Amino acid sequence: MNIPFVRELEFEYGVVDRLSPLVRRIVAKNPSPFTYYGTGTYVIGNGEVAVIDPGPDLASHVDALEHALAGESVTHIMVTHTHRDHSPAARLLQHRVGGMIHAFGPHGSGRPEAGGAVEEGADHDFTPDIRLRDGDSIKGSDWTLQAVHTPGHCSNHLCYRLPEERTLFTGDHVMGWSTTVIAPPDGDMQAYMRSLHRLLEADDAIYWPTHGPAIREPRSFVHAYIAHRESREAQILDCIRAGETTIEQMVKRMYAEVDPRLHPAAARSVLSHLIHLVETGRASTPAVPSLDAPYTIHP
Repeated sequence: MNIPFVRELEFEYGVVDRLSPLVRRIVAKNPSPFTYYGTGTYVIGNGEVAVIDPGPDLASHVDALEHALAGESVTHIMVTHTHRDHSPAARLLQHRVGGMIHAFGPHGSGRPEAGGAVEEGADHDFTPDIRLRDGDSIKGSDWTLQAVHTPGHCSNHLCYRLPEERTLFTGDHVMGWSTTVIAPPDGDMQAYMRSLHRLLEADDAIYWPTHGPAIREPRSFVHAYIAHRESREAQILDCIRAGETTIEQMVKRMYAEVDPRLHPAAARSVLSHLIHLVETGRASTPAVPSLDAPYTIHP
């Protein structure tokens, strides 16, 4: 199944756009192969508002947020996860407009056994004022945000549901323009697949990712996301059968049409798939699964 990507996005950097009666967005000017056009920061509500994913440590973006929020009361600053394109501006924005910072916890907080450094791009300096857990609910004057723990891309990844508009803010868990990087040790493919299946239990009408445009048919999109991951695992097993037993060889074959700048991230996703395949007995390696290890499959 092909993923029905949507890549067109009309916006102007630093300008607040009204997306619905309860949702506005300001896009940061931090485009890259990983952030697409940049980080989309969401403002929820009117008058008394919450901010989701304040974004990177980028003065122009924090200035734009402060300007957009003038005359309103910021009660909550919500972070989906601790990558540097999502969380560093939380404390900077708080110093200007107030609001308590909410998130699952510091980086790696959902995988204490991982320890140490995790994937490049982690915000190790982040600590929330209030830690959220799955199912926690926060209310404003005209809105409600419900925390949905969706580990996989990051162990501390949260989506936020806005039930008043049947909307889910998906962070990097599901994106309309691209698949999500799953980079061990904090990224976990098995957890990611469980988190995708969990979204199918809800009746959300629209997803707003932190990067890129809205996903307006979320259930079919998630089904396609799941099918894509299952197809990747089949490709990996085919590579091994063909004698391409290292991740470097697999990436060259599987991602031949992808921007080479993304190949290191793709290698991490392949590793995450292989960890999952080893854990479920469909592949094996003589050592601990790693980027350099050789892999085999059972006859």
